[in-house]
Amino acid sequence: MELHIRGVSKTYPNGVQALKDVTLTIPAGMYGLLGPNGAGKSTLMRILSTLQEPDAGSIQLGGIDALKQKDDVRKTLGYLPQEFGVYPKVSAEELLEHFALLKGIGERRARKNVVEALLRQVNLWEVRKQKLGGYSGGMRQRFGVAVALLGNPKLMIVDEPTAGLDPAERVRFLNLLSELGENSVVLLSTHIVEDVSELCTRMAIIDQGEILLEAEPLRAVAGLSGRIWRRILSKHELPAVEREHAVISTKLLAGRTVVHVFSDTAPGPGFEPVTPDLEDVYFSTMAGHIGRRREQPQPEAAP
Repeated sequence: MELHIRGVSKTYPNGVQALKDVTLTIPAGMYGLLGPNGAGKSTLMRILSTLQEPDAGSIQLGGIDALKQKDDVRKTLGYLPQEFGVYPKVSAEELLEHFALLKGIGERRARKNVVEALLRQVNLWEVRKQKLGGYSGGMRQRFGVAVALLGNPKLMIVDEPTAGLDPAERVRFLNLLSELGENSVVLLSTHIVEDVSELCTRMAIIDQGEILLEAEPLRAVAGLSGRIWRRILSKHELPAVEREHAVISTKLLAGRTVVHVFSDTAPGPGFEPVTPDLEDVYFSTMAGHIGRRREQPQPEAAP
């Protein structure tokens, strides 16, 4: 099953154009949608989840017209939003069983079997009697995955799943998502580059509602080979380097500043070539050096 998004656009009543002619083909497996906050990721997720209508475009999930056959989409959809509420005084087992009943699993024995299987899959079986109010952030996220997995969905949408998780919980959560991508289309929306580099076989970078790049992460990284250069400098040297070179990122290191520069040739003294990574792909794309260049406003003609 593939998800086909064609020419999807969305403008809000306040005039903000959240999506501009978005076109993507998303195959089975883990697919990363990478972009900064406010890029349009959550708007696209809500449209795909049948929670919002686009102004234009079409969406096909296998043989389902996702804009006209919303009930059919919901039957095969699992959605984990960036923020979701839980009942703090209810146990995970009780609430998941309630959601299973709402999902249409009416037979008691079958429902209990499904609940047990899902809680074991997300590694919450041993704490199934614990109230959700006592769960950590990572545990709540894994409970959200269990809810999203009810009904064996063919499309899983996961919005900013690792934001706020500690390193150990993040690793557990990413391992869980990797397993899910073996049988379904899993769309991972995030602003965290590492999530995409560790999980996804394909990705798109979105900013200001536009798709700037659609690629395989490893191939995109390979395409930057020999074009990323590094220099360590003092803070007062940075403005001059930014004026003279295409600086794509800066980081502090032991009181000094590490800059990465995009250039097809050696930028000059003090720079050394570095092996690129997906973060370099992201920042180079956002700066307009690779992928689809965003149109810049043209200067007005002199009167």
